[in-house]
Amino acid sequence: MAKLAGVSQPAVSRAFTPGASITKEKRDRILAAAKELNYVPNVFASSLSSKRSNMVAVISGNLNNPFYSETLQVFVESIQRTHRQVLAFSVQDGRDSDDVMMQAMRYPIDGLVVTSAQMSSELVKLSEGLGIPVVMFNRRVVGSELSGVQCDNFEGSAVLGRLMAAAGARRILIVRGDPQGSTSIDRVQGFRSAVDGVAGVEIEEVDGESSYSGARNAMIRRFNGPGPRFPDAIFAVNDIMAIGCADALNENFGLKIPDDIMLAGFDGIREGQRAPYSLTTVRQPVERMVAETLELLKAAPEDLKGAEAQRRVIPGDLIPGHTVPGMGRWAR
Repeated sequence: MAKLAGVSQPAVSRAFTPGASITKEKRDRILAAAKELNYVPNVFASSLSSKRSNMVAVISGNLNNPFYSETLQVFVESIQRTHRQVLAFSVQDGRDSDDVMMQAMRYPIDGLVVTSAQMSSELVKLSEGLGIPVVMFNRRVVGSELSGVQCDNFEGSAVLGRLMAAAGARRILIVRGDPQGSTSIDRVQGFRSAVDGVAGVEIEEVDGESSYSGARNAMIRRFNGPGPRFPDAIFAVNDIMAIGCADALNENFGLKIPDDIMLAGFDGIREGQRAPYSLTTVRQPVERMVAETLELLKAAPEDLKGAEAQRRVIPGDLIPGHTVPGMGRWAR
């Protein structure tokens, strides 16, 4: 193709490298030659010589949860701005990520981001042996020395607990997510830390399976019977479960939020901010979290674990929706 276009081989390489220095006239000649020869550059072949594929694998949680789909979008846009590509995988709720990690490591990836699910120590060691840096996103693995970036799930939930207690909540229902997930555990503990010492507070916990349908069904099971005793407030550890609770309480029991029950979630997904929900929640600063995750991926694998591991915790932003009364004075 270089001969047909009348250029050097390095010029051909620059023509297909985003951001490389080459004149428009040369690029046009090379692209015309490529079209005539039906040539398409092979990324995998190029990676053999450069020893870099410019591909980052992102293992996401269940994309039925808008938080993960919104986060994946930010990862894709952020990675592509640096002229790299994304290899995306999804793990269903409650599953570990070992099988998906094995799939990802079959490709010549330069880094791996895990946003959900558990992984075995054997897979972590394998990734290190292959020279693939791994960074956890809004997730920590108990007993692991991996680097990661996460929202301050504990303190964000404590803020919501204080708001609800100040608004008069005494009977409180917590809707948990993945029982093995660090995110759900931290949020439950953070919320409890703020309300456990308040006089007269009673707390009950139910499983919401981290999903809309799981939380909706949990509400129906819990209150479907004669003379149900509804709580003053419900804290769902993510927004999609809070939305499921709101729909079940309204459609199945005729209850209005916040008139009958106050409600709070966590994540700040777009759907939760739209009518008729306008959720009181804590928004995760996804753009900043993604930027810091990609910064960590630049480190060598040995610098992402043990004494060199970095765990960055970023505060969330309180969103004073309409589902907790009296939010005006707290929003200032």
